Amino acid sequence: MLNYIENNYATYQIVEGILNIRYHIGISINLPAAVKIVEDRLALQQGQSYPALCDMRGVREVNKEARDYLAMEGSVLLKAVAFVVEQPISEAISRFYQFANKPPIPTEAFYTTENAKKFLTDYC
Repeated sequence: MLNYIENNYATYQIVEGILNIRYHIGISINLPAAVKIVEDRLALQQGQSYPALCDMRGVREVNKEARDYLAMEGSVLLKAVAFVVEQPISEAISRFYQFANKPPIPTEAFYTTENAKKFLTDYC
């Protein structure tokens, strides 16, 4: 069984019932990148639903097409999403995503991994 995947955009690992996604430093996400991100995540999950902890502190930007894709298709087989962010860039991306795209699953942003994990425990 797979428990770790890495591509040009992120690393993915399932730890203690939580899918951990850590985006690489300095990346920009467009639609082809979003499709690859979701494709690899689904391969790792092998049909199982998980809450996801997304460390997006390294993300520089996410364009509109990618945000739209991630809000809908990117929510498949996810119970909830906790973003780990920092000011100003990743926090702004996360807040805008939540406001403009209205993801269909519980989605929150946090400054620490610990708080993000606490939020996700209700969805394990």
